[in-house]
Amino acid sequence: MSEAPGIEDLLRELAPQVLGALVRRYGGAFDTCEDAVQEALLAGALQWPTEGLPDNPRGWLVTVASRRLVDQVRSEQARRRREDRVALATPQAELLSRAADAEADADRDDSLALLFLCCHPALSEPSQIALTLRAVGGLTTAQIAAAFLVPETTMAQRISRAKQTVRNSATPLRLPQTADQAERLEPVLHVLYLVFNEGYTATDGADLTAPALSTEAIRLTRLLHRLLPDHAETAGLLTLMLLTDARRPARTGPDGALVPLAEQNRTRWDRRLVTEGVDLISRTLPKGQAGPYQLQAAIAAVHDEAEHVDATDWPQILALYDLLEHLAPNPMVTLNRAVAVAMVHGPTTGLDLLTALDSDRRTAHHHRLLAVRAHLLEQLGDHGAAAHAYREAARRTSSTPERRHLTTRSARLTPGQQD
Repeated sequence: MSEAPGIEDLLRELAPQVLGALVRRYGGAFDTCEDAVQEALLAGALQWPTEGLPDNPRGWLVTVASRRLVDQVRSEQARRRREDRVALATPQAELLSRAADAEADADRDDSLALLFLCCHPALSEPSQIALTLRAVGGLTTAQIAAAFLVPETTMAQRISRAKQTVRNSATPLRLPQTADQAERLEPVLHVLYLVFNEGYTATDGADLTAPALSTEAIRLTRLLHRLLPDHAETAGLLTLMLLTDARRPARTGPDGALVPLAEQNRTRWDRRLVTEGVDLISRTLPKGQAGPYQLQAAIAAVHDEAEHVDATDWPQILALYDLLEHLAPNPMVTLNRAVAVAMVHGPTTGLDLLTALDSDRRTAHHHRLLAVRAHLLEQLGDHGAAAHAYREAARRTSSTPERRHLTTRSARLTPGQQD
């Protein structure tokens, strides 16, 4: 039906609010609450398109999820203590007479607290990502598994273990104290950053991108920004996502082949996202000391504001990378800075900077280091060495579109192998 997409969006928006209401109400039975919420969401997806939206969709979902929760607990005789704690905590008459969230703080949105809970420090990074997409994003296990190209059973086990860890930690659903909030917020931002990056350039598989993941990362970061409007790094991360995702339509050709930034048709960029992103970073940067996400967003803004590749302000980009490497040094920042150095001072200077990365175990065998070296060697006119580096980069990437692109680059520089 025509309203189905709107209903799907509403369900995903309400998912963390409903889960937060249940976890808060029933004292942290996270895994059981999450299962009950998923059943309620499914019921809404099946009933609302034909029966129409209830007057209070959130209350409807909380009521259905609460009943499912009570049913689940009562059916597990071996877990009598949980039945006593959860099912007996609320009289059955109360469950039937009004929505379970009809309390004094019924409008309370626990989405931010839920994000902190899903990014619990006891969880591994992959588990934090999976649990965030499931509990806060409202994605099904099958959708998450498909996005990360793993079997559904594998993802189900990962999510199940994550929920068990959260439950065993007995961590209450509440925001960290002000003194700890900045430190606890960092992994939340990092998880959203990783989800976006995986969607924008998939690390494996036949497709270059997984748009559903990037879209979800942007949606969740918008939510976080709405909840923390004065947090500059959250605004910076959202800006970075918007300005980067604006280029997605031009990143692949008609055959799905990768198109590098320098060769993209910039008329295909999403100017609405560019305008929103530039406006947001313009309002954020002057407010105080810039963080890593804000600096990356500023770099993306310089790229996106250039009408064509030759108009790119590389000295400004290099200055921003100098700040970023000082503030948050890591091999990928050094790699990107080397490209900026090459554009300002020449490819030889850029190649010199890559030498240090050869001895860093994080990048020594990374295909991106080889690809950048190949690009700079090509600019220098050393086509033989560039072709070899392109071939090595193609051999080491697990992304099919990237492998084809790098192989094509190598062939163009190899006598007798041009297209």
